[in-house]
Formats: sequence, C-alpha cells, structure tokens
Amino acid sequence: MRSLNAAGKIYGTSRSMTSTVSTSFTLIPNQKYRRSSRRSKPFCNTVDTDSESLSTLGNFQALPLEIFQMVLKYLSVKDISMLSMVSKAISNRLINYISTSSGNRRLLLQDFHNLEISGMREGSCVLEHYRSLGLLLKRCTLLLPTKDRLKYIHKILSEVSCFKLSGCPSPLHCLGLQCYGVFLQTLTAGWDELECHRVFNFLCELSNLPRKVQTVVSSKPGSARKLELRIRLFCRSVLLNHWIHRSDSAFWLTRILKPWPMVNQARLLYIIFGPVSSLNGHVVWQKMTEGPTDETSLKGLADAIKLLYDTEAKEWTADDVISLVDELSVVPREWLMENNARLLILSGNNICFTFMASKAVNGRAVELAKIVVFLALVCEKDLYCMDWAVKMMQKVCKVFSTPGERNNFLQSVENAFAHMIMDMLQSVMSGDRDEEDSSFLNLFHLVNAQANFHKEILYLTMRSTSA
Repeated sequence: MRSLNAAGKIYGTSRSMTSTVSTSFTLIPNQKYRRSSRRSKPFCNTVDTDSESLSTLGNFQALPLEIFQMVLKYLSVKDISMLSMVSKAISNRLINYISTSSGNRRLLLQDFHNLEISGMREGSCVLEHYRSLGLLLKRCTLLLPTKDRLKYIHKILSEVSCFKLSGCPSPLHCLGLQCYGVFLQTLTAGWDELECHRVFNFLCELSNLPRKVQTVVSSKPGSARKLELRIRLFCRSVLLNHWIHRSDSAFWLTRILKPWPMVNQARLLYIIFGPVSSLNGHVVWQKMTEGPTDETSLKGLADAIKLLYDTEAKEWTADDVISLVDELSVVPREWLMENNARLLILSGNNICFTFMASKAVNGRAVELAKIVVFLALVCEKDLYCMDWAVKMMQKVCKVFSTPGERNNFLQSVENAFAHMIMDMLQSVMSGDRDEEDSSFLNLFHLVNAQANFHKEILYLTMRSTSA
C-alpha cells in the first residue's frame, strides 16, 4: 500500500508535509518527489490510514479490506453507487474495488451476444446494469477533473472489446454498443457543453472516428459497407439513441456532422439514418433512386432533419438545414421526385414550406411546380389530406413578389400535371409493364391526385366567394 500512499502524497502538493496522507484515487503526475526538511508520518500498510478517513468509514472501519469487498458482492450496483456518496473514504475504497479483478468481473458484464435474450427481459437487465454502473462511476469520480475522470473510466472499460467501434466481430447481434451508450448517457447527464465537447473529442481519439468517417464519405457509396455499418451503429447506439431531451440529441448529432463540409454531412446523414438492408444491415444506397420508397425508409432522415431545424440546435440556421436537405436529395445521385416529396412531408410543415419558399425566391418556379405535383401524388398514395397540399401551395404563392411570377408558377403546376400524365400514359400504352403493373397503378394514382387536388382548390375558391 506504500505506492498508494505515495501517490496521495504526490497529488496533494499543496498540503503540508506534516499532514496526513490521503489515498483518494488520482492519476499520478509525472514528477519527482519534492524533498522537504519537514518531518512526515511514516506510511502504513492499510488504506485510509488517517484518523479523519477512518472516522468516515463508520462501522466499516472494523472490517479488513478483503471483508469489505466481500460485503459489496451482496449489494446491487445501484446500492453500491448510493454507498459511494456516504463519504470520500468509502468512495476511495469503492474505486479500489472497481479496479480489482474481482470487481471487474462483477461489474463489467459482457454477455452481449446471446441472441435468445437480446431483445427480451435479460437484454433489458444488461442495459439497466450499465445504466447503474454509469451512475456509480459518475459518483465515485465526482471530485476529479473531467480529463482525469475520462482517463480512469477508459482504463476500467478498455478491456471490453464490444465497446469499441471495430471491436465486435458480430455488431448487428451485439448489445455492447447500446450498453456503452446507456453508460455514457448516465455518466454525462447534467454536464455542461464544454465538458461534453471534451467527452466527444475523447471518444473520437479512442475510436479514431474522424479518420473512419473520412474514409467512407470520400469513397464510392457502398465500397466500404462494413465500415459504413460500424459507423452507423456506433453513432446511433453510443452517441444518439439514449437521450431523453431533444436538445441533447441535437448537440451530439451536431458534433458528428459539423466538422465536415455540407456534401459530406449529407453523405454521413444518409449513412447514419438512411435505409438499410433487413438481411445484413448494410446501407441501401440505391433505395431513393430506383423507385418510390415507403415512409419507413425515410423516417430516420426526416427525424434527424427536424432535430437540426428545432430551436434547440443552436449551431444550425434554417438556411443550413435547407441546404443539407438539398444536398441529401442527390446522395448518391438525384432522387426520384416522389421520394423528395415524401421526405418533405415527413419533415413537417415548417421545413417543407421553407424548402419550397427558397425555390420560389431563387426563381426556380418549374422545379417548384413539380414538387407541388408530387406532394399531391404522395398525399393521394399515402392517404394524407389533400387540402394540406393545396394550402401549402397557397402559402408558397404569397412568397412571389409580383402577380406575374405567381401566375407563371400556377401555370407551371398545371403543365407539370399534364406532362406527367402524358408520360405515364405513354409508358402504359407501350406495354412496358412489370409484375406489379406499377406503371398503370402510378397513372391511376396521379389522375386521382389531380382530381382531388383541383377539387380542394374549388372548395377553397367557393368558400372564399361565399364569404
């Protein structure tokens, strides 16, 4: 125990050399012993030797360290975390216990791969265990600076390979990253932004995340499928999924995206939130370009965009988010307009209007007219209220500065309907049909969309006339 006492002596350089030596856990600085002419007390072979520390041990003072650690085996992790708040001396003993091999075996559960329990009660118990462990280490390291807390915690967790970005051989069937995420969320809850910045930088350094992201965003989409999957799982499971407040989720998503140029932000957003294969979990890059997709494939992207647009995301302006949506619509190449429209609807009224208004302001009336047509088509297919699309168009019309620009836009909407119907009719008449007869079905939906769209315009006109 002389080394522990010596460590306390070095760390407490501001104390008098005649004072009693503390044994609180520290990272030992790289410095030599300072000589002193003052007389110091001899070291003892027990932990917490000064009278003040012994007094704060209470009845545990009578127990040898080995017996104290045996008692801990009968306490839950949550109970141990409560015990750590009794006194600094108790907390020091708990830190020593956590660092022992028996403490490691007890606290660092690693049953992450049992497929029969991963989604069931036992899987939830493992997650709850690491939530409690996060609280225990949060309380035990309360008096340490953030940098030292992170180093100590990394030392404790470094042997768990499933907590590493590329550590698990079967990441899709592993609870490791989720447990790590729950642990970190509990540990850092309530920390200020500066401390959380340090946590993110520390994690990036440990996982080499920036270099791995650089590899996938600068490569051809899909050429590094396994690395894309690992980045997706690490970002979602460790950094994003476990926060209660949207402001926290927005903070961590911003940390992931902001270091990169807009084009790379869009690629990274697609990797983290885009559609994946149900077979192997790999990102499906062609999903938005080969045919109409469903809401499930777009919901993750839409939720992420809404998160960044919210007022909690302080570092993002409306223009930033709209530019990101624009950039996303060409990842990996230009999306089908129907998928663009579906994403706008799922992203909410504010984002949809802001996106369309930016087109109006920049004189892109023809492109805007096509968006209106596809909004109507998606409303028809997905059973949304058609009056929503009409009201959105009406709101966008107010953005145009002159009646001539507005009339030109409305004419473009009608032309877009006509051209799309003719194109689909030609496809049907050419006999170019697949097994699902999708060409005829699309034509059917488009004609109905046009009829219902104009019906809502007539209703709106008649109501305003009557008024």
